[in-house]
Amino acid sequence: MTSQTIDNYRLTSLEEPTDEMLQALMEGVAQLARESSAKAEAEKRRRLQAVAKEIEEWKSIAGL
Repeated sequence: MTSQTIDNYRLTSLEEPTDEMLQALMEGVAQLARESSAKAEAEKRRRLQAVAKEIEEWKSIAGL
């Protein structure tokens, strides 16, 4: 199955997808979900590090 076929496919009641099409669509969705989760995890780590750094700065200012 070509990526153009998958890109042009739309779920409608007029056209039933083949098992191959469904598999390809599901693989694409799974890949996007993995990428999204990885980006979210990286952003979470970045934000936690920023907060930890800010806390350390506050502690040094307060003399703790």
